[in-house]
Amino acid sequence: MNVLLWVVAPYVALTVFVLGHVWRYRYDKFGWTTRSSQLYESRLLRIGSPLFHFGILVVLLGHIGGLVIPKSWTEAIGIGEEVYHVVAVTLGTIAGVATLGGLAILVYRRRTVGPVFTATTRNDKLMYAALGLTIALGLAATVMANIVGGGYDYRTTISPWFRSVFYLSPDPSLMAGAPLLFQLHALSALALFAIWPFTRLVHMLTAPIGYLTRPYVVYRSRDTGAPPARRGW
Repeated sequence: MNVLLWVVAPYVALTVFVLGHVWRYRYDKFGWTTRSSQLYESRLLRIGSPLFHFGILVVLLGHIGGLVIPKSWTEAIGIGEEVYHVVAVTLGTIAGVATLGGLAILVYRRRTVGPVFTATTRNDKLMYAALGLTIALGLAATVMANIVGGGYDYRTTISPWFRSVFYLSPDPSLMAGAPLLFQLHALSALALFAIWPFTRLVHMLTAPIGYLTRPYVVYRSRDTGAPPARRGW
């Protein structure tokens, strides 16, 4: 079971993630969009969207720092375990709450605003459920292990396992001893990456670079010959 969960599942998710994006770009290029609903409602969007996007950006940077950068590197530049732990838990908790709160506002907006709800597909609902579950499990794991509990140094188990997957020598025993909430968070993240290419989340990998070289669009007025409209009543 450990081999299935922590060796097979990661490679299946990564394969679907990469090939799914290639397929989506080749066969559904015009569907590669967020399907913006700003025209339907903007008040809740102005609150929820910045909360979610800035929060998830901090969460992403925190995961990169915690999973990709080895513990020995941070200690080599003078960042001890206690300092790293306090900063990571504080920023991670604040960013997780902001991300989850922003997502809750966006989901509430989709459910309560008629035109936005009408434009919401079953694909969107699945995406929101998977994304919300992953964020909630990550926040719960951080709070339960490091604030309620006595602390857990994931950089000695989860981080080496994560890097070992990309080294093509995965060690499932590292994840087998991790707390249950961290395991569930990792599995939910793998599921999220597997459905990612087929949802609106593909916009995260998009940058409007083509606009820098695209020629100007010229607009010209056209004289229809109609007499000018008279002012007033």
